[in-house]
Amino acid sequence: MTNSALPAAKPANPNFSSGPCAKRPGWTLDGLRDAPLGRSHRAKVGKAKLKLAIDLTRDILEIPADYRIGIVPASDTGAVEMALWSLLGARPVDLLAWESFGEGWVTDVVKQLKLKDARVLKAGYGELPDLKQVNFDHDVVFTWNGTTSGVRVPNGDWIAADRTGLTICDATSAAFAQDLDWQKLDVVTYSWQKVLGGEAAHGMLILSPRAVERLESYVPAWPMPKIFRMTKGGKLIEGIFEGETINTPSMLCVEDYLDALNWAKQLGGLKGLRARSDANFKVLADYVAKTPWIDFLAKDAATRSNTSVCLVVADPEVKALAPDAQAAFAKALSSSLEKAGVAYDIGAYRDAPAGLRIWAGATVEASDLEALLPWLDWAFNEAKAGLKKAA
Repeated sequence: MTNSALPAAKPANPNFSSGPCAKRPGWTLDGLRDAPLGRSHRAKVGKAKLKLAIDLTRDILEIPADYRIGIVPASDTGAVEMALWSLLGARPVDLLAWESFGEGWVTDVVKQLKLKDARVLKAGYGELPDLKQVNFDHDVVFTWNGTTSGVRVPNGDWIAADRTGLTICDATSAAFAQDLDWQKLDVVTYSWQKVLGGEAAHGMLILSPRAVERLESYVPAWPMPKIFRMTKGGKLIEGIFEGETINTPSMLCVEDYLDALNWAKQLGGLKGLRARSDANFKVLADYVAKTPWIDFLAKDAATRSNTSVCLVVADPEVKALAPDAQAAFAKALSSSLEKAGVAYDIGAYRDAPAGLRIWAGATVEASDLEALLPWLDWAFNEAKAGLKKAA
């Protein structure tokens, strides 16, 4: 390490992890004092809290009245897998993958469910597959925002309005920060710990009338674990979508989600949340535009995420290094920032290209991102000095 001058100020909140994400500004444990701890989630008070969480979700995300909203186990992963195991197999399926979580759903469908009529449309980190190749007579599985690549679909225009298949969308790092085109989406999933900074372990499963129709008319060929079962006697179990959860939820986590939803409502709902994410992204985008050593992983500006912002080192000397040396350089950046107490958990995802991943969702303050920027330059200069010394 060199003795280069340290930046004058640190971010007030150095939590820039992409999940679990920073708590909302002003969050304290006191905000959870009304959690009905020690009470059954089946009791009147518990059911009322769960129903309120569903109602506020519909209100803030502007979900159509005829879509069902359920609180399900195992975070976004549990919600996606409930959908895949319950709905797929009735038609061929197109699977879109351009980062690690999309690849995970490919594994589920191809290697676990072993569907024969599965077609995989892939792109490398930083790009999208050719969306024009999607066949909407098939079911379609995709992530709206690639959390580990920082690449999102630009909008829902590419999805056919007259599709005969279902669209199953993992929107965990998009919900509450990006415009989801509900009329083009039949299944949407997300988790509480992303844009709203809620606690983990619970997922949300949102179903269109078309998805409900599939559930009630189609029985998969494979055994269905109890935790995935959404129908009984060929009919949707409506209670799941009214707060009667399949398994026991944490009422402390539910209270935290309610706290975040109420904060979102005070901001003006979805519009306010999106504005905060967009403003945060602009801080980073303006910095990248004037900083030669760093660049976006997402090559097309129209597909860059405003939440999970993935960055790569563009410095020619670093790019000329062997891949393992580039990875070590990027790790040195994130490690020095963590040691300095200015940015935690901002290394690129383990399967992604070497670089940084900075969360810019609504719970992050733009002022903290502004304070972080001089530290990024400091960490880069420290790492470059280390390279010269080693040479």
